[in-house]
Amino acid sequence: MGNNKLNQSIVPRLQNHSIVFVGMMGCGKSAIGRLVSQALELPYHDADEEIVAAAGMSIPDIFEQFGEEYFRKGENRVVSRLLTDGPAVLSLGGGAFINDETRQLIKENGISVWLKADLDLLMSRVLRRPNSRPLLKDANPRARMEELLETRTPIYSLADIHVESSRNSKNDTANAVMRSLKKWLDQHAEQLASRVEQ
Repeated sequence: MGNNKLNQSIVPRLQNHSIVFVGMMGCGKSAIGRLVSQALELPYHDADEEIVAAAGMSIPDIFEQFGEEYFRKGENRVVSRLLTDGPAVLSLGGGAFINDETRQLIKENGISVWLKADLDLLMSRVLRRPNSRPLLKDANPRARMEELLETRTPIYSLADIHVESSRNSKNDTANAVMRSLKKWLDQHAEQLASRVEQ
């Protein structure tokens, strides 16, 4: 995937920062994250998978038994741990970036990439696995998704990089991320270096 020369120009400039994918459920964070990690030859971590492994139960079960607040605290601990092992590529659950503490951790230790997708595309993807989305356990999941999208979009927009998660191939989206990442690194090299020095 992508341009090997472009890929090689990215990793040395990350300076132990991880690439962190954020955005709504169904926007493609896991699929694109895996492709980018392969292209850059960096470790890949899916925060939701790490949470499930640590808790020994599924995310819907965690929500049902302990509630969303408990889940978010555990999510924050997992993200904090993963960010100490950079550089790597991380994909976060849809609500992780909404948490102020988690967002600050990412700002200090990562480069955030928001995968944007419209409501129709998100719904077409999440409805393939409806039982794995506890926040959509609603009489009208589309209306609930629309509400979440409206609430979260202003916070997702705080991410360093914005990339459209298109209906085209996953490789096209992953390549767009790589180009955007190189451009961001070109423009923010000093900012990244100052984070390391602090």
